[in-house]
Amino acid sequence: MIYLKSEEEIELLRENNLLVSATLAEVGRHIAPGVTTKELDRIAEEFIRSHGAVPAFLGYNGYPASLCVSVNENVVHGIPSDYALKEGDIVSVDCGTFMKGFVGDSAYTFAVGEIAPEVRALLDTTKEALYKGTEQARPGNRVGDISAAVQYCAEKAGYSVVRELVGHGLGRKMHEDPEVPNYGARGRGPLLKAGMVICIEPMINMGTKQVVFERDGWTVRTRDRKPSAHFEFAVAITKDGPDVLTDFSVIEKALNK
Repeated sequence: MIYLKSEEEIELLRENNLLVSATLAEVGRHIAPGVTTKELDRIAEEFIRSHGAVPAFLGYNGYPASLCVSVNENVVHGIPSDYALKEGDIVSVDCGTFMKGFVGDSAYTFAVGEIAPEVRALLDTTKEALYKGTEQARPGNRVGDISAAVQYCAEKAGYSVVRELVGHGLGRKMHEDPEVPNYGARGRGPLLKAGMVICIEPMINMGTKQVVFERDGWTVRTRDRKPSAHFEFAVAITKDGPDVLTDFSVIEKALNK
């Protein structure tokens, strides 16, 4: 069942997603060699609660933390730990909030210090794929138009697209219909209508598209242990086209200070 949101509901979703963006910016300020992923989780939880929301991930299906923090070959759902970040790492931070009955959900992959040029290219392409997919989020298109745009952008650059994990609808629950894969065919899948709110989240690997689900029940990593990048927007579909509820500019402003 796909729920169409009113303008008022979209504004509440925007409020949540702007808080997620601000939280990711706060986390980004603290990303540096020697900082543990558990410390990033603590910073995020305090920030979210201090702004009148609760972490949407904490306790979700038993998940034990406020952030998913996935380093290098870990694609998504990495559990914060005592791992200390190292120069040259990349770290995907996925964050969710729950406030006023609605959910925010976005992700950003950060560089730790100086990273290898080929890894920087992976991050840049993954973000470009997110923007290309978002351009297709307009009434009359289908989910497959988003999926195909993401896939084409990634594969054209020589990368692979994770199949087992997908984007999703967003509203009062974190995962609503429809699923939004990062691969597919144009003109296929559910019809996009004004009032839908979806999360578009390319998960792009430097090597093989194949992944392994770790024994902790959460962490997903690349089979060949090559790096993976992950960026996520929450997007409202309006009669005028895509309305991005996430704000990466606050994250990038924080990183450039």
